[in-house]
Amino acid sequence: MVPFGIAGVQMNVALAQDNLDNMEHRIAAVVHRFPWVQMIVFSELAAFGPSPSKAQSLPGPAEERFRAMAERHRVWLLPGSIFENLDGHLFNTASVIDPKGHVVGRYRKMFPFRPYEIGVESGNEFLVFDIPDVGRFGVSICYDMWFPETTRTLVAMGAEVILHPSMTDTIDRDVELPIARANAAINQCYMFDINGAGECGNGRSIIVGPSGYVIHEAGHGEEVMPVEINLARVRRDREVGIRGLGQPLKSFRDRRVDFSVYSSDKFDHGYLNSLGPLSKATRPNPPDSAASEAPSTIVHHEFATKRE
Repeated sequence: MVPFGIAGVQMNVALAQDNLDNMEHRIAAVVHRFPWVQMIVFSELAAFGPSPSKAQSLPGPAEERFRAMAERHRVWLLPGSIFENLDGHLFNTASVIDPKGHVVGRYRKMFPFRPYEIGVESGNEFLVFDIPDVGRFGVSICYDMWFPETTRTLVAMGAEVILHPSMTDTIDRDVELPIARANAAINQCYMFDINGAGECGNGRSIIVGPSGYVIHEAGHGEEVMPVEINLARVRRDREVGIRGLGQPLKSFRDRRVDFSVYSSDKFDHGYLNSLGPLSKATRPNPPDSAASEAPSTIVHHEFATKRE
């Protein structure tokens, strides 16, 4: 076993504000308190919140500052994601930075949270990267996890750890927790699903081991989660089966079935096409009888619920 320490940072993320100073302070605090930590992972859109007006080109000023943080503290850094302006198109992009301050890869979220994450383009390239003498890591972002093909592909590319920044402030966080466990179990990998807190997240980050056991589930507030992983455990589970039982990766490799649902020319997508457009639900029109009633006094409130 080559021990490797990863700290997930569940931090309060302010809406449409610059959170870089807070992130820099958190990195310094983690390294000071837990000097054995070699990688730090933040939540989705941690730097500026879900504000497209803060979009930057990459490389850009925010990424340059993150590079300096990683080099100063000699840690691997996944600073969540930022909105990237690429030739006039908006992407939700996560940069992976090594301890020398080099960007080893950028991942663009494949499944924006539509119909709510409006105007964000879909990425189309997977990202895995190697840490010498440790293992291979893969990156996905928030809603990507709901599509098991994303994690399956990363694992088929050799990923043993999935780093998964999230920004969930909605009532389906309790649904995401078992999804994270399922992704870890069916792929025998570590899953670091790091959510934000405060205005842009309801916390409950979760770290899951390759046998599906929960290593840690955070509360709703700010929290630092330092964990030492053992990739020998991943390799053993993949060799002999999860908890000594099923070996789903090998079964998937040896499958005889062709999943034609993924092929537009081999599968009838009539039912899926019948589901209608991907759009926000709207308030139903009141019945005619209600329109004839005396109007009530209505107090209007504006609520902005944003989840990436």
